[in-house]
Amino acid sequence: MEKNMEFMQIAMKHLPEAQEKLKESNIDFSPELAQPFLEMFLKVMQEAYDLGKKDALLDE
Repeated sequence: MEKNMEFMQIAMKHLPEAQEKLKESNIDFSPELAQPFLEMFLKVMQEAYDLGKKDALLDE
């Protein structure tokens, strides 16, 4: 779960840029609307992390 928090911190760092892009595209943004996408983002990042970790262990 610790990695998920790190991934969330990275996502929050880039949130202002994402909000601006959504605003430019005339897409409404709210935390409630973002929640499903953030959950999906965490799943993707966890899988990518696990894959990288697996590859690193194979290269040892």
